[in-house]
Amino acid sequence: MKSLTRGRNISVPEITNVSEHGFWVFLRGKEYFRAFENFPWFRHASIEQIVDVELWHATHLYWPKLDVDLSIEIIERPEKFKLVSK
Repeated sequence: MKSLTRGRNISVPEITNVSEHGFWVFLRGKEYFRAFENFPWFRHASIEQIVDVELWHATHLYWPKLDVDLSIEIIERPEKFKLVSK
């Protein structure tokens, strides 16, 4: 017997908003603001490029149009990682 799927899959990432300062990622039931200052790969990207995000192996987010791959831990705890390149 097969179980029915109930509700929506909350592990699928979603970009909920983009502003001139950064973007919001909804992931695992929480929303995170990621500033372009700390995530410079997205600063000059189009909204279409930013909202096209995929979950890879349940541990990484991948933006195929930007070729950017970030671990979920970086999204959830950016203070643990040096993200800004010089």
